[in-house]
Amino acid sequence: MGRRTWGADALAALGFIMPIYMVMVGLGQGLGTGTTSLIARCIGAENKKRANNAGIHSILLTLILSIVIPIILLVFLKDILYAMGAASVLTLATEYGQIVFIGSFALLFNLIGSSILRAEGDMKRATYAIAVSSILNMVIAPVFIYTLKMGIKGAAIATIISSLVAAVAIFYWILIKKDTYISFKLSNFHFNLTIVKEIFTVALPATLEESILSVLTIGINAMLSIVAGVTAVAVYTAGWRIVSLGIIPAIGIEGALLTVAGIAYGAKNFKNLELSFNYAIKLGVIISLGISLVIYIFAPNIAWLFSYSSNSGDIAPMIAQFLRIFCVFFMAIPFGLASNAVFQAAGKGTTSLFLVIIRDLILSLVVAYILGFIFHLGELGVYWGIVSGVIIGSAVSYLYFRLFLRELKKVENTTSIN
Repeated sequence: MGRRTWGADALAALGFIMPIYMVMVGLGQGLGTGTTSLIARCIGAENKKRANNAGIHSILLTLILSIVIPIILLVFLKDILYAMGAASVLTLATEYGQIVFIGSFALLFNLIGSSILRAEGDMKRATYAIAVSSILNMVIAPVFIYTLKMGIKGAAIATIISSLVAAVAIFYWILIKKDTYISFKLSNFHFNLTIVKEIFTVALPATLEESILSVLTIGINAMLSIVAGVTAVAVYTAGWRIVSLGIIPAIGIEGALLTVAGIAYGAKNFKNLELSFNYAIKLGVIISLGISLVIYIFAPNIAWLFSYSSNSGDIAPMIAQFLRIFCVFFMAIPFGLASNAVFQAAGKGTTSLFLVIIRDLILSLVVAYILGFIFHLGELGVYWGIVSGVIIGSAVSYLYFRLFLRELKKVENTTSIN
């Protein structure tokens, strides 16, 4: 399976498998977010013993999930794909899905390891791991797809190898080199149901947030299939991969804010909480502006690179059009992500989930449907609907954080007076 099969059908197959894959990613990121939040609050409260125990709990929970969840997904994979309307590309989607789910343990341990490093403020090595995984995947994927003529299977293998390399590096630092703040000795482990509950209080809503993104993708794919066919799904899939790369800096800032805000909240230092939030917003907007300008100017060139082969090169102009629409999207993202990070840091995962539901599940889907179907704007209406929903939802998240901060300050002032 070589170049012949790596065209619009392969991109569409990835588009159908991605929502399922994002469930797995959501589990890892959700557990990582819960771990980062709890450990950061323990550090802020100067409780190292509990931070050590929380770190070991998170690794054991990851081990259990890396065994149970892939088995469930593999058993029902074809049924899920059929239900999503992927019959025309079922073979390609199944080939990719089976490989990435079998090797998903590498992704999960990569995510939890990075979360532990971020929790203790080691953003440098956590960033190195993410960068190595992303860059390595971009480098070796073409080798597996084209040189080794493995097609979509090669893309899946490259993804797993990239995650595995990063995970091995992280756990070398944690378990072999042992130069982290948290100590991962078995003598530090004492099963504590409260710790599990505190991790999952943030982890479950955070996981559901990622699942909501999967539901959004399924809904968008369905709308695009109706208004423009499988080619539009391929355009959205390729375009969204580029957008995902573009928001990595904002996600990195969100991860750093989660740690700093968690420590500030644990120490009840709400002034630092506000300062870190404001700084994250400013930095995120500046970086997003730069990314938007680069993507807008070089959209045709970027689109050509991500159309992968001559078989899908004819969709490059459509990908470029998609990218130029989504340049506005980048500017709104920092406001939503920073707000969610603070609520997660404070252990209020349900609040963060509620805001994501408003932004991604309600506003984006509803506005996309209105513009795409009621106003008959087709796939362009769907794209603008997603962007509009994110802008409005991010504004709501930002305003809700301001109300939350005002209440915290009221409690702080009342306490200081008493």
